[in-house]
Amino acid sequence: MSRQNYTFTSESVSEGHPDKVCDRISDAVLDAFLNEEPEARVACETFATTDRVVIGGEVGLSDQDKLHDYMGRIDEIARACIKDIGYEQDKFHHETVEVTNLLHEQSAHIAQGVDASDNKDEGAGDQGIMFGYATTETPALMPAPIQYSHAILRRLAEVRKNGSEPALGPDAKSQLSVIYRDGKPVGVSSIVLSTQHLDEALSSDDIRAIVEPYIRETLPDGWLNNETEWHVNPTGKFVIGGPDGDAGLTGRKIIVDTYGGAAPHGGGAFSGKDPTKVDRSAAYAARYLAKNVVAAGMADRCTIQLSYAIGVSKPLSIYADTHGTGQIADAQIEKAVGQVMDLTPRGIREHLQLNKPIYQRTAAYGHFGRQPDADGGFSWERTDLTDALKAAV
Repeated sequence: MSRQNYTFTSESVSEGHPDKVCDRISDAVLDAFLNEEPEARVACETFATTDRVVIGGEVGLSDQDKLHDYMGRIDEIARACIKDIGYEQDKFHHETVEVTNLLHEQSAHIAQGVDASDNKDEGAGDQGIMFGYATTETPALMPAPIQYSHAILRRLAEVRKNGSEPALGPDAKSQLSVIYRDGKPVGVSSIVLSTQHLDEALSSDDIRAIVEPYIRETLPDGWLNNETEWHVNPTGKFVIGGPDGDAGLTGRKIIVDTYGGAAPHGGGAFSGKDPTKVDRSAAYAARYLAKNVVAAGMADRCTIQLSYAIGVSKPLSIYADTHGTGQIADAQIEKAVGQVMDLTPRGIREHLQLNKPIYQRTAAYGHFGRQPDADGGFSWERTDLTDALKAAV
C-alpha cells in the first residue's frame, strides 16, 4: 500500500528563466525547419549568457540549398524569441545581443541508422527509455504540485505581458509543497515564488502584494490558510534576471518539463529535437497512453515506460505500472497499449501528427497537462484512445 498522507514538492520556471530562453530558441529553430519540410531533421542546442546567444547542433533538409538559405534566418528567429519573452535589459536585449550560429548538417552516420530504406523500416533516432504518467488528482490528469506551479507562472506572465503588472520581469520560479491526505491533494504547506522586478525600490513585501492575488485565484479554494508559509523573493532584490544573471542551456529543466519529480524520467530532454528523436516523440506517446489508461477508468495512476534502440523501429519493451490502483492487470494494459497504437517512430509521428511546427509553444510551462490545440499542438493530451483500450482488454 503506497503512502496516503504526505507532502510533495515540485517547481516550475518561467519562460524568462535562462534555460527556458534557450529551450524556446531551440524549439523556434525546429519549428522553422519543420515549416519548410515536415521531415526535416533537427537537433538544436542553445546557450545563453550576458549579451550572447550561441546556437549549435545538426540540421538536415532534403534540399541542401534551402538548408543554407535557412541558416541566414537563425539570427532573426533568436531575436524574435527574446523580444516576445520580454528582455530589454542593458546586458540582454533582443536588439543588441550577439547571436552566433554554429548549426551544421546532420551526421550521415546518424542518418543511416534512422532513415527508412528498401530493406528496413525507419529506425529510432537514438537508444533510450521514455516514461509517461497520469493521475486523477487534477482535471488535466497531472500531479497537482507541478500543474499548479506552472499555472501560477503562466498567470503572472499573462499580467506582465498585458500591462496589468508592469513591475514584473520575465525571469521567475515557483515552488509548491502540496499536502496529501488519503492520497488526495488538499492544501499547500508552503509557497516559494521568486520573480524578477524592474523597480529596484520594491521590497519582498511589495512583490508579495503584487503576486499574491494571482496565486490565490490560481490555486483551488481552501488550499491556502493561515498556516501556509510564504517565501516571496526571499533573497530580496531580483532585478538582474535571465541570461545576464545566470547562464542558460537547452534541456536543463527536464523535470520541470514533465511531472515535477512525481514520476520517473528517462533522462532525455525534449526541446530542439525533431520527432524522429524518441527522447521527445516516445515520451509524448507514453504520456498519451498513460493519460488514456487513466481517462478510460482503468486506473487512478499509471506509468508507462517505452524503450528503443537506435536504428530499430519497434520498441524493445513496453511496461505499465498502475501503482496498485488498476482495475485491469498491468500485464493486460501493456498488451493493450501495444495493440491500439503503432509505437514505431513513424507510427507515433503519424498518430500524433508530430511533423508540424508546434513545438515553440511547449518550451515553457510544461509539455504535459495542456489543452490540445486545433492545429495539432499538444495532440498527446487527447483522450481519444479510451474506447480502443477498453475493447483491447
